[in-house]
Amino acid sequence: CSEVAATLEGLERVGLVRPAAEADAVDGVRPELVAEPASVPEASELLRAASRAGLRTVFAGGGSKLGLGNPPERLDLLVSTRRLQRVLEHAAGDLVVKVEAGARLADLQDALAPAGQWLALDPPEPGATVGGTVAANASGPRRFRYGTARDLVIGITVVLADGTVAHAGGKVVKNVAGYDLAKLFCGSLGTLGLVAEATFRLHPLPAAAAVVTLEVDSPQRVGAAVGPLLRSALEPSAVELAWPDWQLPGRLTVVFEGIRPGVEAQAAACAELLGRVGTAAVAGPGETDAALAELGAPRFEKADVGVKVTCPPAELAAVLEDLRAGPSPWLGPVHAHAGTGVLWVASDFGEGELEASGGRMVPALAGAVTAARERLAALGGSLVLVKAPPELKRAVDAWGPAGDAVGLMRRVKERFDPDRRLSPGRFVGGI
Repeated sequence: CSEVAATLEGLERVGLVRPAAEADAVDGVRPELVAEPASVPEASELLRAASRAGLRTVFAGGGSKLGLGNPPERLDLLVSTRRLQRVLEHAAGDLVVKVEAGARLADLQDALAPAGQWLALDPPEPGATVGGTVAANASGPRRFRYGTARDLVIGITVVLADGTVAHAGGKVVKNVAGYDLAKLFCGSLGTLGLVAEATFRLHPLPAAAAVVTLEVDSPQRVGAAVGPLLRSALEPSAVELAWPDWQLPGRLTVVFEGIRPGVEAQAAACAELLGRVGTAAVAGPGETDAALAELGAPRFEKADVGVKVTCPPAELAAVLEDLRAGPSPWLGPVHAHAGTGVLWVASDFGEGELEASGGRMVPALAGAVTAARERLAALGGSLVLVKAPPELKRAVDAWGPAGDAVGLMRRVKERFDPDRRLSPGRFVGGI
């Protein structure tokens, strides 16, 4: 359209935008333009111009989470934070870091390591960025001990839909003055504005680690192991379940991190506790390193469809049994944060099989998703499509039923983005 062309002409002159390519598509929707601002003022100028032109906009970091949510209803402009990569301030004595949104988490951890510190977030997606992690409220195995991005962010700089720059929080951990805009933006998936900078509280790097493993051959055995562990006084960093093949036993892995005497004592106590269920073992030095490396393994890399299932930890065994005995699409590999009731489940067909079916499998798979959601709801659980082709997302909502909170969410959206120009339709309830 003429407005898009005028915006392209004006912003191209200052090097902020380029025409989009096929690789820039989000869930099959290709934008007209791609922008890569290198500073907060540039991002502000960009979104102000996009607002005047009425451009529908989606934000991207490393691209590792662009498949999350529904396909956008319309997409004119993709804004990448790739050039916003700087660590702005590291106050090692205060255990605080301020960083731009496009910084890769792996690079940030490398920058913090010489001070013996780290940001206690470990989402497994390769190339995950700070902004994407905040926008998705993403986390990894160590969420059991440290929580998610919402628990660690203490300050934020955002650029709103009209180009306004807003700041919230501060550079001290106990800063609680004013409305907590930082936590509001955690998990908002780009529907409220662009996360440009974030300030986090840090943790010391653990001096030692120990791993306890238990082979489990049934969901009931998982429940019998995890329940007493969660009720105990032990303080693991992660409680993980890996079940790559339902025909074979799975493996429960419990990680302890801290000072060596405490870690060793807790690992021994954990092995004794889990030994009441089966044969538990404390891993040796080489096995510990291998187990810790596996915690960050990417999910769904060889499957067309992957879902995130959440449930109360007390219902973990029942949910696993339902997945195992339910429709065949969910018989693929399962990786679970067993201590927090978060499961990542792949389909049982391999990469490319759904596309090769010419769409014939989509209605059946959509029906399986709907049926699984109904059964999980009875257990207090939910199911979200995390990886799926656009055809499936058009047949069944990626998020599932919106619930009672959707009214409040819509009102928040209206205050921050009244014209629905940011990530339209991607979020819960079509927000």
